[in-house]
Amino acid sequence: MEQHSPLRERLIDVGVELVLTEGTAALGLREIARRAGVSHGAPRRYFPTHQSLLSAIARRGFADLGGRFTAATATASSPREQVRALGCAYVGYALEHRGMFELMFRHDLLDSEGQEGAGQQEGAGQQDSGQQPRLRESTLPLFRLLVVLVSRCRADGDPEVNAAALWANLHGVAQLWAWGSLPLVLGDAAGHRAGVERLVDAALDAHLGTVAA
Repeated sequence: MEQHSPLRERLIDVGVELVLTEGTAALGLREIARRAGVSHGAPRRYFPTHQSLLSAIARRGFADLGGRFTAATATASSPREQVRALGCAYVGYALEHRGMFELMFRHDLLDSEGQEGAGQQEGAGQQDSGQQPRLRESTLPLFRLLVVLVSRCRADGDPEVNAAALWANLHGVAQLWAWGSLPLVLGDAAGHRAGVERLVDAALDAHLGTVAA
């Protein structure tokens, strides 16, 4: 089984395009196959389940988000500034790529524990495991980065819990802003960037403490 064959990559490319333009509801195996110009059974050669194909698509999103994190933190001079840069990049990505963002964190739909690219060994009827990294190996490093930075900003409490609480706050900001709820209550519909940055700063103050004047 060629794990990085042109067809496998084309199927993922089509899925990425679909989720970015039409959202997660468009990510059916038959529709992806149709748009890739192959039979509806062709994706099964590389993705034994619908979950495994969705996970491969989500990995593209995490790679993009990871690149944005690296660029955003490159010029930040302190751990708190790095956390702020991560927060703004995270919410910004969510608002720019709503479909992909929704997919990436639906681990109830994704194959986060299994082998996303495992196909069927020809003639064996068994999964070809160990070929592709698990989705969790794309997601957990981003969270660990946040844990490290949060631990450098505050010494008390459990750094993982503190980081998870901050992440939940930022994710809520992203979702409620995308749904129009936060612009409605805050009156920030005309300038979302300034509004988002204020909310990111408020999240940092709530979870990391305020910066001394």
